[in-house]
Amino acid sequence: MRRCKINSTPLPLGKLPAELLNRLLAQSPLDDRRVLLGPGIGLDCAVVDHGGPTLLVYKIEPITFATDEIGWYAIQVSANDIVTTGALPRWYLVNLLLPQGSTTSDLVEQIGEQLHRACRAMGISIIGGHTEITYGLDRPILVGTLIGEVERQRLVTPRGAAPGHRLLLTKGVPIEATAILAREFPARLKGFIEDQELAQAANYLYEPGISVLRDAQVSQQAGKVSAMHDPTEGGLAAALWELAEACGHSLVFDPERVFIPPLSQKICQVFGLDPLATIASGALLLSTPASDAPAILRALQAAGILCTEIGWVEAGNAVVWKQTPQGWEVLPRPKRDEITRVYE
Repeated sequence: MRRCKINSTPLPLGKLPAELLNRLLAQSPLDDRRVLLGPGIGLDCAVVDHGGPTLLVYKIEPITFATDEIGWYAIQVSANDIVTTGALPRWYLVNLLLPQGSTTSDLVEQIGEQLHRACRAMGISIIGGHTEITYGLDRPILVGTLIGEVERQRLVTPRGAAPGHRLLLTKGVPIEATAILAREFPARLKGFIEDQELAQAANYLYEPGISVLRDAQVSQQAGKVSAMHDPTEGGLAAALWELAEACGHSLVFDPERVFIPPLSQKICQVFGLDPLATIASGALLLSTPASDAPAILRALQAAGILCTEIGWVEAGNAVVWKQTPQGWEVLPRPKRDEITRVYE
């Protein structure tokens, strides 16, 4: 009998390595023909045809790096993935695990209020879930499943990016990391940035904000959007690789065209992080035919949403190329998110 080779080396903090995840997904049973989009690298949502006029879109998301405003945060990051398919978020199931010995009624009610406030703002109904106090935790862990709904003809998937399409990026990066680092590690930033800057960085959660709902809606109303992706763990660099693998083409981008807010740049320098590979919710990466790119850029600008063209899609293998002073080079794929080094 042939034995499987065992690798006992501990894996690093963060997402599973792409190679390991690919092996796992390749073994996943998927026999229901109503599943239009199943699991895969760069495919953040599942899409199921229930036979009606609309399709249902499913997303499960854990909140592990942030503890402050965890309930509000959970809804934003889940909704971000839902809206990248062109869907509207509708229903939410929450699984809340709370630490033994430090959970109070006040903490539970505080997280509940955050969830309810965020859901009301987006018209989302909480339809169930599970809560418990669990041993072995030092902080709350919130895992939620969000279900969205989209008209068949409006469905967008990462597979739609095609050669010749332009790559656009809204707001800049890494907005999410800026807020997390300011809220979770303020003491480590003291002496490097002013108190006013620290407060501003913490408020990045809301302004410019980690939601891409308006970004996606404005873009789709202005022109044809062929693919959308929400840069989360691994930042923009990982998002580009995921989009390349999902669409099966090469992506070419110029790092000099990527907007990095000066405050984000300063905070990343304090912690020694690469801003292009650090968790980056708040930015929307999208592809569009070249003829539609100017209209989408104008519409986003008119809506007060910064957007820049950072590259394009080319025929070829699923790889990401970046412009350097020496010419085009393959962009290294992040093995993990840069922010994990801070938590270690």
